[in-house]
Amino acid sequence: MDASAVRERATDLPREPGVYQFLDGDTVLYVGKALDLRDRVPSYADPRSARVARMVDRADAIDFAVTDTETQALLLEANLIKRLNPRFNVRLKDDKSYPLVQLTDHPVPRIEATRAPEEAATVFGPFTDKGRVDTVIKALRETYGLRGCSDHKYEGRDRPCLDHEMGLCSAPCTGEIDADAYREHVESAVRFFEGETGALADPLRREMEAAAQAQEFERAANLRDRLDAVESFHGAGEEAVADRTDERTVDVLGAAVEGDSAVVARLHSERGQLVDRSRHSLDAPDAEDRVAEVLSAFLVQYYAERELPDAVLLSERPADDDVLAWLEAEGVAVRVPGAGREGKLVDLALKNARSGPTRRDELAALADALGTDRPERIEGFDVSHAQGKQVVGSNVCFVDGSAETADYRRKKLTDRNDDYANMRELVRWRAERAVEGRDDRPDPDLLLIDGGDGQLGAARDALAEVGWTVPAVALAKEEELVITPDGVRRWDDDAPHLHLLQRVRDEAHRFAVQYHQTLRDDVSTVLDEVPGVGPETRRRLLRRFGSVENVRAASEADLRDVPGVGAKTASELAARL
Repeated sequence: MDASAVRERATDLPREPGVYQFLDGDTVLYVGKALDLRDRVPSYADPRSARVARMVDRADAIDFAVTDTETQALLLEANLIKRLNPRFNVRLKDDKSYPLVQLTDHPVPRIEATRAPEEAATVFGPFTDKGRVDTVIKALRETYGLRGCSDHKYEGRDRPCLDHEMGLCSAPCTGEIDADAYREHVESAVRFFEGETGALADPLRREMEAAAQAQEFERAANLRDRLDAVESFHGAGEEAVADRTDERTVDVLGAAVEGDSAVVARLHSERGQLVDRSRHSLDAPDAEDRVAEVLSAFLVQYYAERELPDAVLLSERPADDDVLAWLEAEGVAVRVPGAGREGKLVDLALKNARSGPTRRDELAALADALGTDRPERIEGFDVSHAQGKQVVGSNVCFVDGSAETADYRRKKLTDRNDDYANMRELVRWRAERAVEGRDDRPDPDLLLIDGGDGQLGAARDALAEVGWTVPAVALAKEEELVITPDGVRRWDDDAPHLHLLQRVRDEAHRFAVQYHQTLRDDVSTVLDEVPGVGPETRRRLLRRFGSVENVRAASEADLRDVPGVGAKTASELAARL
């Protein structure tokens, strides 16, 4: 796309806040935000760096979505970048005025707030309140012992630093915690930043209650203030939907009809934040009220195999009363707002509906790349454990490219340190239930295994043993190679079909780790039964030894070396565990 094409496209953009995307065919190259779309986009006609020049030269189209405020544009941009992983957003150069949180690309990642993240780091944000970000990072470090030191200070240490003595770091540099346990703590931090507030709020609340019971009222008050900051963290910023506290998810639908075609724009909000948008093309019906007919058809077809939101806001009342009766029976609030905040949201959906057709089809691209039928339903599998203990498996489901959480399943597996055998057991469990008619879910079009050739081979062995004929592929981490029965495939980093498999794989991994950690938390309560072991001492024991099993195996002398564990407590631990 040359300079004149950029300027020409910009003249069609509205003078409103929003998010813009540079596209190369179906691939999103870059996502940006603007207070005024028409003013911002022309600046790309004269790129400010060689990297941006390469992006513009490669792009062949510009897409956009309007928002009500700049804050909404900021939050939508951040969520689209996280979901789409555009190639030219790796450094988030347009967000230097906002704080970000990064977990570095290191075997033992450090956590820090930054405005210039490292290229390979895992980045969350941007956020609008630096003070709240700092509070949350400190709480995460105290709870999970994540390091904050530079790589230079981390290397070559022979004794823990002051951060360890202050309870801010678990000291992986000197082996005070093993690598597997540290990675699990990093996963807990990731879960928090991805929206699972309880991953941090729950342990903070337990600490606060313990401090209050011990009459440590100043500490309890400090923990209370920190808990307030943590619980409000994901709700920071201007609200994108009406403040109905009982409606956590809201979809806003606007429909536009022109000629023989129709477009429905969907804005999706979670916990008051606009997190996604999509546009969908339909054939326009031959009816008197075509918009109402389009909405009726869309509601039934789109939500028939998806999890319903708590509320749906519509630009018009659907033509079919049976559709409304169905939604009401399912507990979905349906409203056609005419004014106020909800009315403005419907106006935004209408503006997006009138801006053009749907952008891309990841499923069609995946079918072409694999040489299969269109995989409408994909199920992902992963296994999580700690050195063969508390082994669990996850089975997640995506329908038409979106997570279908109602069809998620999980399973406790046999304890053993054998990833191939664990995957074989997990897939065999799913296959047997399907073949015997004990699983009420439809058969998937594709299985995605988290792992490499070994895990895929184990899964295919299980399928063959049971006789369940469902195609399966694997996605290996590190190099992101797609393993198929016919060989290994390396797709472009910005390929939309690779992004789809990555989303399924990452969700399977998250769900497995979450279940594994739940089981570990249940087991760790045995420490609470030992006199003298409170939440702080328990956390120190787990940081030092990594797991309850390792605490059991530790000698009484080793237990006495843990700060806060006296001779009497060490003796009790050795006797009881």
